Amino acid sequence: MLALFLGGLGIHRFYLGQNKRGIFYLLFCWTFIPSLVACVDFFAFIFMSEDNFNYKYNLRTGF
Repeated sequence: MLALFLGGLGIHRFYLGQNKRGIFYLLFCWTFIPSLVACVDFFAFIFMSEDNFNYKYNLRTGF
């Protein structure tokens, strides 16, 4: 839901721990391009399986 409502500012990327991408979204939010990309992200997250999401975004290694 963050990607849908606050995705144009990159809040969903900060939440996922992708701070560099979040800063990129903030820098270019005036162009509305991050809003379009966030809309695509929203649908990608909605249709992604929970296992795939956890593997991609929640898997943290100690190395």
